[in-house]
Amino acid sequence: MKAKMLFVLAAAATVAFNALAIDSHGAVSDEIIELQRANLEKNTTGKGFGPQAPRDIDSAAGNNTFLFGAAPTYTAMNLCNIHFHKNAEHKGGEFTMYAGNGDGRGYQSGFKYSGSLSKAELAPLDHEVCPSQHGGLQSGDTIEVHYVHSSAKIKPGPTLGACFNEDIKNPQLRVETQVYVLVNDSSALDFARLTAHNEKSGFQQALGIPNNTGKPIQYSGSTTGPGYNEQGSPFLVTWSVRPKVAKVNITSVGQWCKGNAFNENHAHGVRNLVKNPKLLSKIEH
Repeated sequence: MKAKMLFVLAAAATVAFNALAIDSHGAVSDEIIELQRANLEKNTTGKGFGPQAPRDIDSAAGNNTFLFGAAPTYTAMNLCNIHFHKNAEHKGGEFTMYAGNGDGRGYQSGFKYSGSLSKAELAPLDHEVCPSQHGGLQSGDTIEVHYVHSSAKIKPGPTLGACFNEDIKNPQLRVETQVYVLVNDSSALDFARLTAHNEKSGFQQALGIPNNTGKPIQYSGSTTGPGYNEQGSPFLVTWSVRPKVAKVNITSVGQWCKGNAFNENHAHGVRNLVKNPKLLSKIEH
């Protein structure tokens, strides 16, 4: 079976969730989130899983002893995918405001920008941008962008399957991470520039990753997404998460969703923050 198909099948695998326990008209209870955390522990204990993500980047603690080599700097790897999640999957830095438990499937949860915005920046558009069945985006919303890199010789494309090829079945993976807050301001950052990419020095490169949002917190983790709320992710990832938030023009995000090399047109859901020390690596500052 092709490597890309293996990845897609693995990423899609989840524990069946009891739909009767979820209130489709509001946020799920704390008990549901705790049940998901308990199932995650049950389904990973004694099975040799590596450290997981996302995490609180302000806490260095972690007891997971699975070791793997850190991926090279992203400038020595190939950009394979760019996508984003509504609300930050990670907690820390300038994104510590909990959005709530959400629907239990990764939507309306995560963490928001904890700073303040002006009335003009928060002025709502007359339409949602990047709409989906889970809702779209509006001024004041927070997104976490993942610039995913691979050691395999690939070109950027849709889904995380673009990070694999037929010659290398286990490439090193790195995710450069930037949290943005959407503002109604044409002078704010342009999302097209932030996601620009091209070949540079022999590598497929993300050309617009901000370099003024704090020293990235690097740690060993895994792939994310709500499909892993109750299952461990088997993929090993080196993360670099910038602690400061940048402001981006919401209109430019909407334009990007209408057409890009990654076929991304909406925000993804978030995985529950991983809190179990047995599933977290120790951050070495």
